Amino acid sequence: MDFVSPEEAIAEIKNGDRVFIHSVFAAPSLLIQSLASNPKDLRDIEIVHIHTEGEAPYAQDGKESAFRTNALFVSGNIRQAVAEGRADYLPIFLSEAPSLFRKRILPIDVVLISVSPPDKHGYCSLGVSIDISKAAVDSAKIVIAQVNRYMPRTHGDGLIHTSKIHKLVEGNIPLLEAKHSDPNPIERKIGEHIAGLVEDGATLQMGIGTIPDAVLSCLTNHKNLGIHTEMFSDGVIPLVEKGIVTGSEKKIHRGKIATAFVMGTRKLYDFVDDNPEVVFLDMGYINDTDNIRRNPKVTAINSAVEVDLTGQVCADSIGTYQYSGVGGQMDFIRGASLSEGGKPIIALPSTTSKGLSRIAAILKPGGSVTTTRANVHYVITEYGVANLYGKNLRQRAKLLIDIAHPDHRNELEKQAAERFKGSHF
Repeated sequence: MDFVSPEEAIAEIKNGDRVFIHSVFAAPSLLIQSLASNPKDLRDIEIVHIHTEGEAPYAQDGKESAFRTNALFVSGNIRQAVAEGRADYLPIFLSEAPSLFRKRILPIDVVLISVSPPDKHGYCSLGVSIDISKAAVDSAKIVIAQVNRYMPRTHGDGLIHTSKIHKLVEGNIPLLEAKHSDPNPIERKIGEHIAGLVEDGATLQMGIGTIPDAVLSCLTNHKNLGIHTEMFSDGVIPLVEKGIVTGSEKKIHRGKIATAFVMGTRKLYDFVDDNPEVVFLDMGYINDTDNIRRNPKVTAINSAVEVDLTGQVCADSIGTYQYSGVGGQMDFIRGASLSEGGKPIIALPSTTSKGLSRIAAILKPGGSVTTTRANVHYVITEYGVANLYGKNLRQRAKLLIDIAHPDHRNELEKQAAERFKGSHF
């Protein structure tokens, strides 16, 4: 295996190329820094990625002539660039994102990836992020890899032979880790409400954060849970160790945790390293509604910025401010609703940090509808559970007002009465 310098590898990129960057904590920091500081006169490079962690120097002010970011999900490192017009957001369900590359709607010229060292057969692993990165690798003209001994070797779709890699760069840099905080009392209460809906034998989908962690910590008396999820974090490990997550009742990938990527700490990276119990699969497969629905009692736990009184969910913007992305919420909300005994859940605190109600009469002007009201079943705050399925608009408003913060209920009732022409609230 012959290594080249980062500069020699990045020299493969030509003006006008579309460059994909590996996702989340697999973002190849050495290659990214070399790309952004490359002395040659790069122009009109389109950068494509979903969520990435670490610095995004290509999106900094002053780099506009060289780079333009076209993000399929807006993470914190490019949020300001999107807001200031130096980068763009492409809304898409993550289940459909791999097809952008495979169908050459967004043909990829170069991919920058981070991989584990090759095994004795010459195969490297894409490690902690398969997601849409595998599709980008498969369809790219040029593959440039940062070989990192800190990258876990994972099972599933993420193997790539060194013969398919055009340039190899050695870059042994510890992966960044997710920062965790303990759930506060509100988040713990929400977690308790959600855990009360989880049945034995359910298949779980959850994200990262204090609410999913609160839910997982409340499941210690459950049995035979399974996991089929876009991603997971450290909170799953204790449930596996205690024999609560077994996957024994799943219909597909029985006995295994199926995911597209992970976000967590070194403990999580060690857990997935060469662990046949965890399979990392292409996002187009993991997030496919037909695959999700095949498992029993799919319980999908997703968050929101706000929910209006008809049940419309805004989860990716704050008014016109693009905060994150459509992601896989609709994939799993729909998949859970079609699963036998499934429960699609939207969970959020009743108020913002400034005390504003997150159960709103209407969404903020410019706010995006991430999940339509026809797809919403359970909405949960610290004040309880509202099951909107089969309810008309007036009934939905009443149920949602009941789980809003008490300080806002009177005003919401007035707004609901005006909208729905009645006083039954």
